[in-house]
Amino acid sequence: MAAYVMVRAGRFPGRTLFSGMIYAPLVMPEVITGLSLLLLFIGLGMDRGVLTVVLAHTTFSMCYVSVVVSSRLSTFDQALEEAALDLGASPFESFTLITLPIIAPAVVSGWLLAFTLSLDDLVIASFTTGPGATTLPIKVFSAVRLGVSPEINALSTILIGIVTVGVISASLITKRASVQRLREEQAAQRTA
Repeated sequence: MAAYVMVRAGRFPGRTLFSGMIYAPLVMPEVITGLSLLLLFIGLGMDRGVLTVVLAHTTFSMCYVSVVVSSRLSTFDQALEEAALDLGASPFESFTLITLPIIAPAVVSGWLLAFTLSLDDLVIASFTTGPGATTLPIKVFSAVRLGVSPEINALSTILIGIVTVGVISASLITKRASVQRLREEQAAQRTA
């Protein structure tokens, strides 16, 4: 939604502040982000736990997702939305039937980027997690400090396997789609 506002809302009061707040985690060191979130949670009287970790990871991942989605929205042809509106679709129907399917690859890419960054984050998680909750990077870091155990080796192997399967699957899907597109173009040329 932040990307949609940045690209489509035009000029509005507070746009500079809004964009600064969206992009600030990109340039701010993680230690500063983690410390400021910790102070915010303490100031609000929130007990540190799963909720604070989720809020913190959402805060720093949102900027990456908004950059990816806004780049797709800026190259998106708005005439398609206007045509849907002219044909009687409501703005919500136009968004769900036209805009969302076209920007879906960017949304999925943003989700994957946010998931990867969240899985990798140790600094912000260490500031915002409490005694009752811990994240995988904190558990791995704590275990490695005491010596590498077979569990850490197994976990690393599983993560590498998952990433490998994901990359190979994405490559095969992309290759299959390009072959299918080439066949359709050749069939269209034969009929023309």
